[in-house]
Amino acid sequence: MNDFKTGDNSFCSLCTHGCNKTTDKLNTYDYMADLPDNTLVSDIVEVQFKAPRKGYFHNSNRLPLEKGDIVAVEASPGHDIGTVTMTGRLVALQIRKANLKPDVELKRIYRKVKPADMEKYHEAKAREHNTMIESRQIALDLGLKMKIGDVEYQGDGSKAIFYYIADERVDFRQLIKVLAERFRVRIEMKQIGARQEAGRIGGIGPCGRELCCCTWMTAFSSVSTSAARFQDLSLNPQKLAGQCAKLKCCLNYEADQYVEALKRLPSKEIKLYTIDNEYYFFRADILKMEVTYSTDKHILANETVISARRAFEVINLNQQGIKPERLSNDGEEESTHSLDLLEQDNISRFDKNKKKKHGKGGDNRQRGQGQPGRRNNQPQNNQNPQRNQNPSNNKQGQQRQNNQGQNKPNKPNRPNQPNQPKNGGGQNDNRPPKGKE
Repeated sequence: MNDFKTGDNSFCSLCTHGCNKTTDKLNTYDYMADLPDNTLVSDIVEVQFKAPRKGYFHNSNRLPLEKGDIVAVEASPGHDIGTVTMTGRLVALQIRKANLKPDVELKRIYRKVKPADMEKYHEAKAREHNTMIESRQIALDLGLKMKIGDVEYQGDGSKAIFYYIADERVDFRQLIKVLAERFRVRIEMKQIGARQEAGRIGGIGPCGRELCCCTWMTAFSSVSTSAARFQDLSLNPQKLAGQCAKLKCCLNYEADQYVEALKRLPSKEIKLYTIDNEYYFFRADILKMEVTYSTDKHILANETVISARRAFEVINLNQQGIKPERLSNDGEEESTHSLDLLEQDNISRFDKNKKKKHGKGGDNRQRGQGQPGRRNNQPQNNQNPQRNQNPSNNKQGQQRQNNQGQNKPNKPNRPNQPNQPKNGGGQNDNRPPKGKE
């Protein structure tokens, strides 16, 4: 198999022209790139600039372009530098997806880049971060309620695009004049949303993964609090909001599944009647298809958890005027749960097992070594009953105590006696004290 160029200007012998090793959310696999006449079918080429900006250009010079080639394209004014991401038949489908009108005049591709073009390109890209910091300070000095999130320089350095977010309409005419005098380039202001800004900056979400908006998501649909209600989530703005301070896009991922599951659950307004009590709908586990009922309408009392099928059976019996003895089926126990709703949020719940394990380990050490954790290094009578029951062990213990008493005889009281050195470094001997030999 032939070697094909990838997006990082390397060669891969196991992939085709349509593959791209770079982790780019705008990458599209061109499954028709291997066809011999693919590049001859259409002269329109898709070129990507700083993500997420793409453009479509005419290959009027019939250059042999492949995915990953860096080209110089027409811009106003000057030229821009971009990377070819698609050629051939699929470009027409991408244009239709981008909602571009067929009568729009497309700009053309000049040439493949030269070393001089790349030098200007790298010089312009090196100025982007400092330009963004300075432009933020200028906007703050002018008192404008806006935030400049990113700056993108054109390939030849003659133009700069400033991406900003603002809650209200901003008059930035004075800002454009100040920026043009300061940076000596043509200024273009482009407003973006908070989600687009988070996608350009990037980050890690509460799930531990990289943000969806900076990895694969390009179209942002509106997210409402009804998606959280369908999934029975607490309406806490700190938990429902993402890093963009908007509702998380992932709330829409499973909303349709929960809506379909809710159709198979009984209504919250229906009450269940038994011979003894009257039950109200309290909460439901939508995916498990279990419903929790309470005898009180406002608080959880006499909690009873039954399946959705059993709930519909009781509803049908009540409609027929029949009241069952209990909510659960005959022969089945009513499942109850802990009433402590904050038990899962208690941080000290992890310390209980650790204390037990530590206590067991300490007992083993005490039994094996006999020194740490005990007073006077004496075993307790209730820990080893066999030792107390064996008469031979008791005799041995008495003999040891008698020997210790013999080794330590009583010394007579001798007033004004000078200090005597210790015998043998403190070793015990059975010799009687002086004066009694």
